[in-house]
Amino acid sequence: MTNRAGAATRQRILEATRDLLAEGGLEAATVKAICERAGVLPGSFYNLFDSKEEAIFTIIREAITAVDPDPEGEGSDTLTGLVDSYVKFVTGRPDLARVYLMLAVTGSLTDPAMAKRVLRHHGARVERFRDAALHADPGLSRSEAERRMEGLLAALNGYALHFLLDPDFDFGSHAIQLLAE
Repeated sequence: MTNRAGAATRQRILEATRDLLAEGGLEAATVKAICERAGVLPGSFYNLFDSKEEAIFTIIREAITAVDPDPEGEGSDTLTGLVDSYVKFVTGRPDLARVYLMLAVTGSLTDPAMAKRVLRHHGARVERFRDAALHADPGLSRSEAERRMEGLLAALNGYALHFLLDPDFDFGSHAIQLLAE
């Protein structure tokens, strides 16, 4: 497969995975269904992805990056920007947010590799939030900023879950209110 053909195949697989997740959630996005929808053989899928979870995490990462206030990692994060981007991800792509939370909770309990990946992602988010908190309040110690940001992220995840269960829940207002406390 040429690089161009490989890139096109990869894109078809990701589009098929995205569509299946939106239509039927995690249960609908089997490797067989992804391959059928993308018009590729399973061997082509496994040449590009180690597992369906890798394809799913790629889609989730792309959706999160699309709303990232500092995608280049230049250190210009603010707490408001980070909270706003999380709200935009959850409210703009509730299908992917639901899958992400499901994988983070259920998948991580049964798959040590997935647990490691989710914890690594969570740790990176905590660091970004911590750094933004330290920038906003240089008087905070690193450990206090990290402790506070763990709490903030736990509350945001709880609010996200509430929103996913009840789309009438005003996730954005509740999330911004966390910053005032």
